[in-house]
Amino acid sequence: MGYIAFSEKQLMALRWWCDGKHDYDGIICDGAVRSGKTLCMSVSFISWAMLSFSGCAFALCGKTIRSVKRNLVTPLLSALRDIGFEIHDRLSSNIFEVSFNGNKNIFYLFGGRDESSSALIQGVTLCGVLFDEVALMPRSFVEQAVARCSVEGSKLWFNCNPEYPQHWFNTEWIKKAEEKHIFYLHFEMEDNPSLSPSMLARYRKFYSGSFYQRYVLGKWVAAEGLVYPFMSDDNMFFDVPDVEFDDYVISCDYGTVNPSSFGLWGLFGGVWYRIDEYYYSSRREGCSRTDEEHYEGLCDLAGDRNISRIIVDPSAASFIEVIKRHGKFRTEPAKNNVIDGIRQVSTALKQGDIRICRCCSDCVREFGLYRWESSGKDAPIKENDHAMDDLRYFVATYLNDNSDDGIFAFAMER
Repeated sequence: MGYIAFSEKQLMALRWWCDGKHDYDGIICDGAVRSGKTLCMSVSFISWAMLSFSGCAFALCGKTIRSVKRNLVTPLLSALRDIGFEIHDRLSSNIFEVSFNGNKNIFYLFGGRDESSSALIQGVTLCGVLFDEVALMPRSFVEQAVARCSVEGSKLWFNCNPEYPQHWFNTEWIKKAEEKHIFYLHFEMEDNPSLSPSMLARYRKFYSGSFYQRYVLGKWVAAEGLVYPFMSDDNMFFDVPDVEFDDYVISCDYGTVNPSSFGLWGLFGGVWYRIDEYYYSSRREGCSRTDEEHYEGLCDLAGDRNISRIIVDPSAASFIEVIKRHGKFRTEPAKNNVIDGIRQVSTALKQGDIRICRCCSDCVREFGLYRWESSGKDAPIKENDHAMDDLRYFVATYLNDNSDDGIFAFAMER
């Protein structure tokens, strides 16, 4: 692993607890994606723990156990071994132990996926907690973990990318950092010296609208206007390539009173094209359709193509059962995190990983109508969103199946 020098901001995150900020009860690092805050903070957390305590317990928390292992622990343990810490990992049990200079401590891994997760951390006594991407965790889990830090000298460590301004972590922790005696440190992409000018420019092209302001500029801003404003450009739509496609997938948003939208995707040259659609609105047509009639529409859309799988709205239990009963197609329930999915769709469209063909007229129409609510929270208006949902299902479930967090970049000094 090659290392280069840390930036000034990264050095502050690394050594705040042994410099002039040592009397603070914790640290919050927020700001742009890929700004180098995560690894610096995690190395700092372990270093502080090993120099301050022995025979004690600590916690590293992410949205899920899988994400905390992948995004935090894997690069962290490699870095710790390189700088002289002795690691004994039992990651299958969500534990690792660290020894250094005669001190030995245990570190537990927790996932804060939903409100029920707070029960997982009850009962344990901790000397410190690191929350990776804390804004993605439920407040009840975070507050339960904070309550576990009852040992004298314990400290709290938070990092996150910005969300909407009324998010509980922004209002209760960042805005009250001084009141809670927490050291606050804001990061920008330029604070990571590992990112070259070309890579910085690349990330700036990935996002638009509120996602650009949050993930590139690091601002807590409200989503407003069109969800995909860049799709107002006609150059973002394409003709269907006259080629033999390598693979086919269909994504389905199912409705009875609301419209049903099925998108046919074809893979060519590493790019997925939405080459055709089935869109049925009972209000527009004047009558509703049964599950069997929607299945006939699905078969007409597929034609004689070899469809790898059908990705279906997870709430459409009756329609999934009809598809399974016929035994012609392999089905998969869609991942349905709306905000994560919108972010992934935005990135995929901007990168050119997916392309929308002009013949998908209802999908093209919805791009011009799909808007954020005006409430200040991250929620799109539940209108003109059916093709948008089947598009999101495809990207979140199939395209991003094993790559939902992109590239990890960091800098370290010997």
